[in-house]
Amino acid sequence: MTRAPIVLTTGQELESREIGPITQTDIVRFAGAGGDFNPLHHDAGYARRAGLPDVIAMGQMQAGMLAAWVTDLVHVENLVTYSVRFASPLAIGDRLVLTGRVDDVDPTDHTAALTLEAKVDDRVVISGKARVRTASESAA
Repeated sequence: MTRAPIVLTTGQELESREIGPITQTDIVRFAGAGGDFNPLHHDAGYARRAGLPDVIAMGQMQAGMLAAWVTDLVHVENLVTYSVRFASPLAIGDRLVLTGRVDDVDPTDHTAALTLEAKVDDRVVISGKARVRTASESAA
């Protein structure tokens, strides 16, 4: 079943979501699901020898959290494009706050451009862009 696009307006702030605190179990479960067994993600001694204070989550974990959040809001079948930029590591104990904004709504193709961020306090962990299908206000 395809869900209808939602109405989005230029300048609209998306409903934020908080995730965390991130646990070692979260990281290990994601490693198992994705097959990423780099020791930076599960071996504290290895991570410290590499110059990190402790293990860090894999970037794809934050990218997946950000994608899941935005598709919960707009429905996955309305996601047209999605890209991310990794900005800083996510550590055990961190709390992510996911936010987004509608930058532009194109009435000709019924899509909206979104800017997305995942932050820990004031530090950006990952930023992203998405284009999603949107309904016109007259259809709402």
